[in-house]
Amino acid sequence: MIQTVPISKTITSLEDLEQRFNLSPTDNDLFFQEWQNNLPELTSQERETLDEIKSRFERHRKRSTLAEGVINQLLIGPLLTLAGLYDEPFYVTTEASINLEVEQGDEILRGRIDTLVIAQKFWVLVVESKATIAFSVALPQAMTYMMANPNPKRPVYGLIGNGDEFMFIKMLTEGVPQYDLSHIYSLLLPRQNQLQDVLRILKQIATIIAYS
Repeated sequence: MIQTVPISKTITSLEDLEQRFNLSPTDNDLFFQEWQNNLPELTSQERETLDEIKSRFERHRKRSTLAEGVINQLLIGPLLTLAGLYDEPFYVTTEASINLEVEQGDEILRGRIDTLVIAQKFWVLVVESKATIAFSVALPQAMTYMMANPNPKRPVYGLIGNGDEFMFIKMLTEGVPQYDLSHIYSLLLPRQNQLQDVLRILKQIATIIAYS
């Protein structure tokens, strides 16, 4: 009998994830260069808009703890808009339910995803907003969703954000699945706005998946 269990209670660590899907971090420094090299420059208007987004978010955050939906409204949605990920050739489905069956075939992992960006019917970017959950918990869950990539020959990208910090993920699921991570970008650093780096990477990824 197939047992259905929630991802949040089954995949709780990177070790769980790697063992279930034979997934491993890559040792290839060239595997994930999209967040490092040849990033597009931002216009003065885009930088000004990002400063406004950060200031608005900080004002709300100082008042109270923010739920995932508020983080999406204040940060994720505006970033995806500026990156062009709401426009052609992309479309978005929200709160999609994803079913995954592990290799053993004796159980199904079921979970919900915050934002799913699809280009030409391919799952290409996952955004997982976690307001109070540490990246060490959110990361294996986000990558479990990414394992459902319907086109394993193409890389799938992810973005984890808890409001204060952001991290990008790249995964290739063909053959022996591999992944790599970017640096963590923080809104807590004084006198700088790392949303600029986040947007530049989003624009880079958008260009790659639009023409791949």
